[in-house]
Formats: sequence, structure tokens, C-alpha cells
Amino acid sequence: MLSSDPPKCHRSGFVGLVGRPNVGKSTLLNAFLRQSIAPVSPRPQTTRTRQLGILTMPDKQVIFVDTPGLHTPHHKLGEWMNARVEEVLRDSDVLLVIFDLSQPPQEDDKRVAMALEHLEEPPHILIALNKVDLLSAKEVPLRVNEFQSLLPNVERIPISATRGDQRQELLDKMMNLLPLGPRYFPEEDITDATERVIAADLIRAAALHLLRDEVPHSIAVHIDQFTERGDHGAHIVATLFVERESQKGIVIGKSGSMLKEIGTQARKEIEQMSGRKIFLELRVKLLKGWRNDIAALRRLGYDS
Repeated sequence: MLSSDPPKCHRSGFVGLVGRPNVGKSTLLNAFLRQSIAPVSPRPQTTRTRQLGILTMPDKQVIFVDTPGLHTPHHKLGEWMNARVEEVLRDSDVLLVIFDLSQPPQEDDKRVAMALEHLEEPPHILIALNKVDLLSAKEVPLRVNEFQSLLPNVERIPISATRGDQRQELLDKMMNLLPLGPRYFPEEDITDATERVIAADLIRAAALHLLRDEVPHSIAVHIDQFTERGDHGAHIVATLFVERESQKGIVIGKSGSMLKEIGTQARKEIEQMSGRKIFLELRVKLLKGWRNDIAALRRLGYDS
């Protein structure tokens, strides 16, 4: 805590971003911050860990907590991810529940609503009905009605995280629900994650974007080296772990073409995030069944 005697009007607190996979949580976080810190891809489960995004204004500090999508788990990694979401449900000052308005309610949407209904002491809750830009003006009210049964007594706001529809209105409402409190982080901070952690997420997001079928979800990224080179940027060496031998060839591609493409896309994203030149080396290794291996999960950082 940086200020024990904040201005009387200063509001601050933690806003948990929750929802099923691929509803736009990370896209919305990046839009609020006007900078990309959370990995984004068109595939679900891009975010596997919690990540803080910090938005500081003269009289407010919003600490967003981006979470993995709440879902029906099929392995120990999925169970670990859901446990992280449940912690955020309990610990937030405000919960922003995000549903994808471009699709009818899914089973995992109902799972999210049920988890909130079972909270013993629920915090303030708002609902963002995202992706209105994918619907016609006539379709929006019809789809909003389909979501009415999920948390019926909670205020809901149709938005577009990408186009910006009612995004500022949603942000204003969240900030006004925060309690009076101090500034927890320096005003220049936008996240508590290190460049090393964000780089790993952006590499995996690039793989998610470019690969097919189930291969992307079998990938974990470990940063082996992160070497500063002063005015010459940074040198990163990372390993992409896969679960089966057959997946190595898919990730590497013919004559290394796929791995090169993943590296090129990831490097551009990391450079945009860090504002400096990045030299990126990628390699691929086998770690059999790592999503169901507790020791392997710990080795890869899924241990807290």
C-alpha cells in the first residue's frame, strides 16, 4: 500500500473479470488500459493464470484481475484454472461478469452464473453483454432477453470491447462501485506481471492463433533465458512444450515454417508491449501428458 492517508474522495479496489472461455475478458482489459498486457486470440483459454491490469486516475485506481475462463475441466490444469477463478470470485470488490452476446447462453455461462449465486457474501456485480458489434440492431434486444434468466437481478450493459460501444459507461459504473481507499500501486504501473511472464503468454497466444485442432491447448511455454542487451533490446529464449510426439512436427512445421511464423507474430507482440527490439528464439520439446501431471504443472509455474 503506497498511501496510508489518501484523499477523502479517492476510490480504489479489485475488479474481477469473469466469464466462460473466449467471451472477451482479455480484449476488454486491454481496451480499458489502452495497452496490450493480456494475451488475446480467437481461441478459448488464452488466459491460464490471473493477471493484474492497473488503471490509475487522479481520484481512482482500478485493479483489474483477468482470469481464465470458468469451464468444465477435463484435466488437472483445468481444475487449477477454475480454482484461480473461484479465488477471484471471493476476493474482489467488484465482479464484472462477461457474457458473449453473439451466441445464445452456453452451459459454461450457466456454470458462471451458478458460481456467483453460491457466493456467501457476494460483492457488487455488473454484467457486460459483449460483442454487440456482431449482431444487428434488431437482434440485440432478442439476445439480451435470452440472457435474462442468468443473474436476473444484476444490471447488464450491452457493449463491444473492440468497437467501444458503452465501454466507457461500463467503466464509470465499475469505478463508482469501488470503496474509498488508497492507491495500491505507483501511477506508472499498468500490471504486476513481469515482461518475462507476459512474453510467455504472448508466445502461447501466437501459437493458439496459428495452430489448429487441439494442439494449441497442449502447449505450455517456458522462458529459458531473458537477457537484457541495453540499447539493443532483449534476447529471449523460450521452449514450447507439447504433450505428444506427433504434436512436435505440427508445431515446428515443414522446414521449421510454423515455428518461425509463431516466433514472428510473438516477437511483434512482445516488441509492442515492451517498446523495444526483441530477439526471440523458440524451440519445441516433449513433456508427456503435462496437463495431468502435478509435478510438470509445478515446473511450468502452475503451483500457486
